[in-house]
Amino acid sequence: MTSGDSLTATAIMDYLKANENQMVEFLKGLVTLETPSKDVESQFKILKILGDTLRDLDYYVLHVPGMETGGYLYARPNHRKRKNPRQLLLGHCDTVWKSETLKSMPIVETGGKMTGPGIYDMKAGLTQLVYALKAIKELSLPMPISPVVLINSDEEIGSRESRAAIKRLAKIADRTFVMEPPLGFEGKLKTARKGLGRFTITVKGKAAHAGLDPGKGVNAIVELSHQVQQLYAMNDFDKGITVNVGTIQGGISPNVVAPESKAVVDVRVLNHEDGYKITKKIYGLRPTIPNVEVHVEGGMGRPPMERTLRNQKLWQLAKSKALLLGLELQEATAGGGSDGNTTSLYTATLDGLGTTGDGAHAAHEFIFLEHLILRTALLTLLVVSNAKEI
Repeated sequence: MTSGDSLTATAIMDYLKANENQMVEFLKGLVTLETPSKDVESQFKILKILGDTLRDLDYYVLHVPGMETGGYLYARPNHRKRKNPRQLLLGHCDTVWKSETLKSMPIVETGGKMTGPGIYDMKAGLTQLVYALKAIKELSLPMPISPVVLINSDEEIGSRESRAAIKRLAKIADRTFVMEPPLGFEGKLKTARKGLGRFTITVKGKAAHAGLDPGKGVNAIVELSHQVQQLYAMNDFDKGITVNVGTIQGGISPNVVAPESKAVVDVRVLNHEDGYKITKKIYGLRPTIPNVEVHVEGGMGRPPMERTLRNQKLWQLAKSKALLLGLELQEATAGGGSDGNTTSLYTATLDGLGTTGDGAHAAHEFIFLEHLILRTALLTLLVVSNAKEI
């Protein structure tokens, strides 16, 4: 670190502190716009606000609508050096909350916290993204690596419509910063994430009257109970492998031998090899009683984000930049997935750069307001850092 780095960090902090009230009001506006993943109208509204803000920063902005969601926003500087390396700034504007959740989860500032649906996951992160770019513009900070912004509206439901665009951009980017919230009150950055899989196990038996001809039936629910035990035996908590039978359905009526039953299974793994092995085991399930069929569908949807060498170099860069702000960062593995799982396959990725708080997908969702500026300053320092620093 040089004296120039310290001066840059100080200038960034001074700028953000001077604009703190504006930042908080911008964040409030985003939270006030409730944006459930499949509410296309609400997604269009928030993407317009974000798009207009980026245009004011002299960015070329393109909104690509989705088929079932609001689609995604793509933005890049209007004026950038050709053949410059690229960095992807990645976030999402959708939340898990239904419309009118604000009635029961209002925006409240108290005790240094701010509450509201989606504030932690991840509208604070979007605010940071915007104000990092504002700080860079207002302070005329050089950017050796050109930023590309992608904000999608379907992350909470698997990013099915935006994943192709994320892959394309990750493949041409030197690095990706993901604006998901950090982990825990310590604000740990996410340097690894579990991969996620979803499988459906369908058992077909034979219906019969439970009182008159029970012997002529084959109970699909009974067979499914055996399959559930086999699935549960695949758990290996020491290796970070979890196999959870989340929902079960089946049968027609209490007086009918169940002809069909079904289970939906959530699988999480720390590495690609374990994902392959568990998938093979699940597809290898076989009936345990005669005259039934067992069908398996699904697979690993989001690959694991592993602690690759390039990811760890980006983490080390973040640690060094944080020291300029008096922050001692920690890293962690997250059990949930994000679009960082996808980008990590193609480029150096650092996740969890949002604002410290708690309550993702929970009724007490909040952020610590003092961390909004600190984490924005950290992001700004990372965006203006040189590729040679990695």
